[in-house]
Amino acid sequence: MLSKVRKAARTLLMCDLKDPKRLFETPPLIRRLKRYGVLTDEENSLDDILKLTTQIFMERRLQTKVFKLNLAKSIHHARVLIRQRHIRVGKQVVNVPSFLVRTD
Repeated sequence: MLSKVRKAARTLLMCDLKDPKRLFETPPLIRRLKRYGVLTDEENSLDDILKLTTQIFMERRLQTKVFKLNLAKSIHHARVLIRQRHIRVGKQVVNVPSFLVRTD
């Protein structure tokens, strides 16, 4: 996911500031990354997207969230709980440990 987001940001940065493609695609990209909690409210530029690391994305995974909320004793226990369908996100039962949890 990180490589796709960074590639999109690089291609948009190569476009001119007034290019319609850049004007049309930049706000939704930034909004989507904010919804996932990867970017903060102060980070509003394509340069901020290029500064993202894998660590930020790994913190948004369901497996990490279950462990950090002390629902599991270890990161491996969190994975087992998720695979055995004991964890819900909203009203949806999720059995994929790599599920990216949104902030809303």
